[in-house]
Amino acid sequence: MTTIISMFAPPVCDVHGPSAPPASMFDSVPGYEGTVAGGGGGYLPPPMPSYPAPQPGPAQSNWNIPSITEDTAREAFSQYASSKCCYSSAPVKDGVITNMEAYNTYRYRLETFIESRTTEWSQQPYNGQPVDGYTQTPPGPWDIPAKAPTFFQDDKQVIKVPNTSSVKNCHTCLGMGRTPCKECAGVGNKICWVCNGAGNRSSGDRCHHCQGRGRVNCSHCHGKGSRECETCKGKRQLLVFINLKVIWTNNLDDYIVEQSSGLHVVNLSKVSGQEMFRDAQYMVYPVMGFPDPNVVRAAERLVREHQTRFSQTSRILQQRQTIELIPVTKVTYKWKGDSHIYFVYGNEFKVSADNYPATCCCTVM
Repeated sequence: MTTIISMFAPPVCDVHGPSAPPASMFDSVPGYEGTVAGGGGGYLPPPMPSYPAPQPGPAQSNWNIPSITEDTAREAFSQYASSKCCYSSAPVKDGVITNMEAYNTYRYRLETFIESRTTEWSQQPYNGQPVDGYTQTPPGPWDIPAKAPTFFQDDKQVIKVPNTSSVKNCHTCLGMGRTPCKECAGVGNKICWVCNGAGNRSSGDRCHHCQGRGRVNCSHCHGKGSRECETCKGKRQLLVFINLKVIWTNNLDDYIVEQSSGLHVVNLSKVSGQEMFRDAQYMVYPVMGFPDPNVVRAAERLVREHQTRFSQTSRILQQRQTIELIPVTKVTYKWKGDSHIYFVYGNEFKVSADNYPATCCCTVM
C-alpha cells in the first residue's frame, strides 16, 4: 500500500498592504499643528500683505477700431473654402461683395498670479540622514524662502521644513524590516498547480513538480514567507519630516462684450485681438475711462472677485489686466442672385460661414 504524504498549510491569515501611519507617529511641531500625512490639511492663510493699496491705471484715449479691406475679406474667405473638402470655390470666385460692417468687440481679461502653501508629513527609509528635530524652533510656513518663477507661469516646489525631522520605527512592519508575503499569506509555499495539492498525478504516479508534497515554494518570497517591507525598504526605521508644498498658479478670467453682428461669442475665444490697454502691478485697480460701460462693470466685478477669492488662502504676487479689440467684420455678398453672409474675425482673420451656399456630400471609400 502506497502512502501519499502531503504538506498542508496552516489557515490563511489576513494580510494587508502598508497601512497609513498612525497620527501618534508624528510629533507636535509649533506652527504646524494641522499638518497631516498625505496632504489634505488645506492651504495655509498668508500673513497680511504690507503692500500699498492699488492705484488707478492710466486712462486709454484711443479706442478706434480699424476696418479690414475688401481684398482681406475675400482672401480670408478663399482660404476658408479651400480648407473644406466639400466646399466649392464658386462663391469665392463669382460672389460679389455688397456690404461690409465692422463691429466693436472687446475682451477684458484679468490674470491673478498667486502663491499657495500647504504642508504634509512625509517619510522615507532611514539611511543615516541628519536628524534636526528639536534642535530649534522651525520657521513658519510663510517664512521659508522659495524662488518664485516668472510671473503668470504655473510652477510648484517641494521644500523640506528645517528642524522637523525625527526617526521612528516603521509602522508597516513594526520595525522588523519584513512583512508577510501576500501571495502565500506568509506560509512560504502554495498548492501545487500541477496536482492541485494531491501529491500524485491522475495516473497514480508521484507528482514530479512538487515531489509528492502537494505544495511548492512561493516564487514571490522564495519560500521565506515574508518579503522586504515596501515602506522602509528593509531598514526598519523611517525618517519622518514635514514637507512644504509651494504652488504658483495663474488664474485667468475674461469677459467678451456681446455684439450684435450675429457671430457666436464662443468663436471669439479662439482668436486673438489687438491689445489696446495693459496694466500690471501687485494689485490692479479696475480700468477707468473706457467708453463701453460693460467693460468697466466687468473689470470692477472681476477685480473684486479675484482679490476676495485669492487673498484669503494665497498670496497675490501680481495682477495683470488687458483689453483687446477683436475685429469682427460682417460681409454680405451676392451669388447666383441670392444674398449670403460670412464673418471675418480676430487677428488671424478666421471665417465663420454657417450657411455656405455650395457644398457637396463626400464619401470616403
